[in-house]
Amino acid sequence: QVQVVESGGGLVQAGGSLRLSCAASGSIFSINAMHWFRQAPGKERELVATITSGGSTHYADSVKGRFTIARDNAKNTVYLQMNSLKPEDTAVYYCAADMRIKSWDYERRQWGQGTQVTVSS
Repeated sequence: QVQVVESGGGLVQAGGSLRLSCAASGSIFSINAMHWFRQAPGKERELVATITSGGSTHYADSVKGRFTIARDNAKNTVYLQMNSLKPEDTAVYYCAADMRIKSWDYERRQWGQGTQVTVSS
């Protein structure tokens, strides 16, 4: 059984920092890109950051220069370092991993359950 589990959310004041972690576990053949999404109340889920297996990164304009995505391929883990947090960063943050369970399997996106990040003003 494959699991994707996030941790590290919480309550922080504006200007503060948080570090999210996400680990994929179970019988996994390979992981391609890993992503962080977020969804604020009443809004659609949006892509925050992506990192490929080779380390290339992409960020939403709203977080560029403040957030950093990184991964440890040996641990199937992705991180999101969030600095200079703003109240508008408040959301449930979801991790997603694009993976193959078997070598012959198609690539699928496995989602975590989400972790709440709340930034107070």
